[in-house]
Amino acid sequence: MKAAVVTDFGKPLEIQDLPVPEPGPGQVLVRMEASGLCHTDIHAAHGDWPVKPRPPFVPGHEGVGPVRAVGAGVPGDLVGARVAIPWLGSSCGACRHCVSGWETLCESQVNSGYSVDGCFAEYAVADAKAVVRVPDGVSSFDAAPLTCAGVTTYKAVKVARVVPAERVAVFGIGGLGHLAVQYARLVGGLVTAVDVEPGKLDMARRLGADRLADARTADPVEQIKEAGGADVAVVLAAAPVAFEQAYRSLNRGGRLVMVGLPADGAAVNVPIFETVLGGISVIGSIVGTRQDLAEVFALHAAGRTRVIAEPRRLEQVNDSIDEVLGGRAEARLVFGF
Repeated sequence: MKAAVVTDFGKPLEIQDLPVPEPGPGQVLVRMEASGLCHTDIHAAHGDWPVKPRPPFVPGHEGVGPVRAVGAGVPGDLVGARVAIPWLGSSCGACRHCVSGWETLCESQVNSGYSVDGCFAEYAVADAKAVVRVPDGVSSFDAAPLTCAGVTTYKAVKVARVVPAERVAVFGIGGLGHLAVQYARLVGGLVTAVDVEPGKLDMARRLGADRLADARTADPVEQIKEAGGADVAVVLAAAPVAFEQAYRSLNRGGRLVMVGLPADGAAVNVPIFETVLGGISVIGSIVGTRQDLAEVFALHAAGRTRVIAEPRRLEQVNDSIDEVLGGRAEARLVFGF
């Protein structure tokens, strides 16, 4: 099979011919139809985070396609089913996080395209219990970004407990942000989209954002405050300054939801006095669970969301990474197979 391989941190990925993997006990073999490019894949390829993957490895955790074979212990009727391979490759299933429906917090989790080979390949193996079936009403092209960008922002809006008519500021409009705008609107939020790129702000407007804040031309905090402040600020950007701006934009009782992961161990200064007196909550939100992803797919099948993405070939992986890092990708890039 053809696969894009990280051979060393910071080096271009190599397109290699590798043997098609065989599914082990409890695993499925998926023939990839689409695989999205997430900024996490770029962090993985560059070794940006404290816990690093081990080259060589195949990135990718937004893979969608039919099951071609199953390993021992997996029902044979799963063959032919179209499934998504998410970031959460597997979890222990027994810890208090797993049994309470928060398997994404499992300390024994395995992550697709990071601790095990992922979806930038024509075939990938995955834990049969971790994959999520894709409904007929959702194309593989759309399902790929929904598998991470969708479920991540959906979960962020969920944990923020947004209620109708609350003001929600979304910092970073792109692969994740364009979906966050839609999920915040679905639960009744009044959405302000914040970005430095006019094209991405225009995309947010087309998707229903109530207000736009151009952080390139003016302080987004002042723009948000002039419009009534934010009850919830969801930060999807990878720039530490966006987290500080989001905090300062909050009203009393506001919730700061941190999602983006800057490189180099970045930190944010949270003033204790203002946080206590203002009743501010700071929330970390990682990807959603299997149930969250099933809900994301159901909403999309019902026509409640739109995926903005552009097709690419796997051979274009390095150019695609440059597009994302240079801010030239409107939203998501999706490799087709």
